[in-house]
Amino acid sequence: MTGLALGLYVLALVVLFGVRSWVQHRRTGSTGFRGISGTPAEPEWWGGVLFVVAMGAGLAGPALAVASATPVDPPAGVQVLGLVLALAGFAATLAAQTGMGASWRIGVDPAERTELVTSGVFAHVRNPIFTAMVAAQLGVVLMVPTWVSVAALVALVAAVQLQVRVAEEPYLLATHGAAYAAYAARTGRFVPGVGRWPAGTTRTPRPDGGTPGRPTATEVDR
Repeated sequence: MTGLALGLYVLALVVLFGVRSWVQHRRTGSTGFRGISGTPAEPEWWGGVLFVVAMGAGLAGPALAVASATPVDPPAGVQVLGLVLALAGFAATLAAQTGMGASWRIGVDPAERTELVTSGVFAHVRNPIFTAMVAAQLGVVLMVPTWVSVAALVALVAAVQLQVRVAEEPYLLATHGAAYAAYAARTGRFVPGVGRWPAGTTRTPRPDGGTPGRPTATEVDR
């Protein structure tokens, strides 16, 4: 099962990032990669760095297990459950990426404006790609339960939270204004119904769910 986990992870990286960026470039003239936003003094920079760490550790976990550098002996039922979850997560990630069409990006460029996608699965969840990626990594952990795989999952969850809350949401609110605020008020952040913004929000809500306080690049008055 460790070899299968490694092969599946490599295939997922090639398809979800390599092939997807190639398709994006053919369609739009851009790969969709925007790099790591901000500086080390800003939380969004750490979100980007943690995402890269998560991808690297996610690959290293199965690789070390294949090389017998870390012991792996979970029950067969747990491994099968992990395989199903990983396959479903990777497939859902690809489906959500495809659903974004030309608006798909990795990273944020504050000067760029893309179409706000609110159809399909995005009608229920604002960040289905990240949700699916976390589910897939959890599946890999069940297949290869090593400390490296667990560290990859923790890093990915932290990266997703930082990227969404301090980089993407302020950018989208500043770019799309009331349209994004209304969208965020009716859809969950990562799962349906959870993480919806209060109606009439004009500033990104605090991570603890308290009174909105982080200002956007521009005040929303449209």
